[in-house]
Amino acid sequence: MSFDAPLFSIIIPFKAPGPYLHESLPHLLALAETDFEIILLPDHPLDVAALTADPRVRVLATGPVSPAVKRDQGAVSALGTYLAFIDDDAYPDRAWLSVARAVFELSPDVSAVGGPAVTPPDDPFWARASGAVFLSRLTGVPERYRPTPPRRDVDDWPTVNLIVRRDAFFDAGGFDTACWPGEDTKFCLDLVHKKGGRILYLPELFVWHHRRPGLAKHLRQIGNYGLHRGHFVRVHPETSRRPCYFAPAAWVLFLALAVVYGFFYVADGVSPCPFFGALLGLGFAAYGLFLVVVLADLLRFEAPAVALAAIPYVALTHVWYGLRFLDGLTRKTLTSSLGR
Repeated sequence: MSFDAPLFSIIIPFKAPGPYLHESLPHLLALAETDFEIILLPDHPLDVAALTADPRVRVLATGPVSPAVKRDQGAVSALGTYLAFIDDDAYPDRAWLSVARAVFELSPDVSAVGGPAVTPPDDPFWARASGAVFLSRLTGVPERYRPTPPRRDVDDWPTVNLIVRRDAFFDAGGFDTACWPGEDTKFCLDLVHKKGGRILYLPELFVWHHRRPGLAKHLRQIGNYGLHRGHFVRVHPETSRRPCYFAPAAWVLFLALAVVYGFFYVADGVSPCPFFGALLGLGFAAYGLFLVVVLADLLRFEAPAVALAAIPYVALTHVWYGLRFLDGLTRKTLTSSLGR
């Protein structure tokens, strides 16, 4: 193996090294595929010798810029044929790069591959509840959170587990945005819809990804997703104007109508429109049934206590995502937060 021209460049943006990075590095260095380099992208310079003595690891300090900008800088510095993007709070399955290599070598028309980011079984209880929110087909895109056969083409994939041919990455212009989250949506849109590239979902290409440990951090993350998706409906509609993204906002508007109706009903003591009140009741009953079905689905993948705890998370996720999505719809420009 030549360290001057590795096959893979693993690119990891973060602010400062923490426990997750210290956990991730040994897993990365133990990958079955050994022909790689690791590029760490902290805000400030750090002594790589304090992290590892492995010469495949190098550090590129970027200053306090967004993860999207960090990833672009890492790609420019990368020497590999393939650019493997992963977050600092994730660590890969041992066969991660081997699975990608086999596909790239057998399928030259594949520009990128992506796979699920699975909640580690030893995550704290409430972190597992946060991750469980997305395991059902009714509450998200479960193939992003658990291995879900079959292999298939996708046009939007998160950078926590995305591996791209170097030439395809630069042909698409890289991430080319300060948005975070959302840089992956823009890049995939450019790669697939503008450049005619192909992204293949591989259920066996998985990493372990730690979830937010409490409700406040969970909702902050979800709110950022909703805000950016709503904004992208305006500026990148090709992959953002899908019904599943609008559903939480529709639920929020339904709740707003229910509050207004309830205000007039309580104020007057007489329903201004009994038929409308009955429709609202049916709406709440339907949502209650929806949550029961979601719970049954989650019980297939998580312990009963975790699945039950995830149900309030699901309800709050819908409301907060919907509110932030509606906010994003009104934004002509958007300045991203750099925090977690």
